Amino acid sequence: MPRSRTLHKKGPRRTPPPARRVGKATEAETRLLALARELAELPADATFADVVGRLGDAHGPDAPLPRALAQAWLRGRSDKTSVLALAWAREQVRLALEERLIRAPALGAAAADPATRAWLLLAAAESIAHEPPAAVADRLRALLEFTGQAPTPV
Repeated sequence: MPRSRTLHKKGPRRTPPPARRVGKATEAETRLLALARELAELPADATFADVVGRLGDAHGPDAPLPRALAQAWLRGRSDKTSVLALAWAREQVRLALEERLIRAPALGAAAADPATRAWLLLAAAESIAHEPPAAVADRLRALLEFTGQAPTPV
């Protein structure tokens, strides 16, 4: 009696996802990490207005960082590693802000813990990219007032 052969169904072959080059940071990651380093290296006597000014410069409507971030998020939607790397770089900026806020008194409307204030400031700074260029100075002044760090009018 001849043996019956069982046919195994083979499913469609999966093509592996394209490998992300290890060690190759995106422009957005590089810019975010440079901003975090810049904030962390500000002198101890730097005012909080200097910190907010650096954030505003980095996230302004004509600055290269917002465009690089948008492109990186769009390209990385299907690449978890890329998304995590970008989120890690953004977190470094938030941590640098938090370190600065630990040294600054909690005043104004945002008298919360430094981690929350850092998150709020970063989110507000990122939204400046969507403002008209003429409104950036007013938005930065509003951030300073919100945190109670605005210079007092003379």
